[in-house]
Amino acid sequence: MAGRVTIGLYNSYDPVRFHEAHRRALARAGPLALAFDCNLATFGFPFERDLETPVEIANWLSSTTTIGESGAYLVELAQKGRFSCFDFPKRGFPPQLGTVIVTTRKPSPKKSVTAQEVRALVESGASMLLVFGLGPHGLPREVFDTAKGHVDITGRGYSLETCTALGAVIGSLLGR
Repeated sequence: MAGRVTIGLYNSYDPVRFHEAHRRALARAGPLALAFDCNLATFGFPFERDLETPVEIANWLSSTTTIGESGAYLVELAQKGRFSCFDFPKRGFPPQLGTVIVTTRKPSPKKSVTAQEVRALVESGASMLLVFGLGPHGLPREVFDTAKGHVDITGRGYSLETCTALGAVIGSLLGR
């Protein structure tokens, strides 16, 4: 039985103001998560204060985008209980999301894992949280330090734009 994969979007863009980059990443990750039977989690996203639940956030986002069937896929994901929102992790990521693997073009040699190794773990029933940095600065050092593994999906150190990386990683790991 296959384990569950959670796509983790870590906000390293702007911790105070919600930007178009946040909106686009969510609108694009929702359909990807739904299509490949993944969960989706955000970390440190500055959502409007009056939005309290993932369903409220998805409904609000769907009224502000044309991406992903105008946000309908993210709404569906949220209604199925597969979209979660968390503050920045202070003492590590929520353990219920699985083993933390960061996606990076510069994996630490001691923590480097291949896409094939991650795929094998998921196929054997392990749950994984794949963390993607959102923003020009990537993930902070403490996220790299706490992650169990680092995966470079290109295997060659190429930097990919966030949404390109999302599709490449999920397609490579879970493609049918």
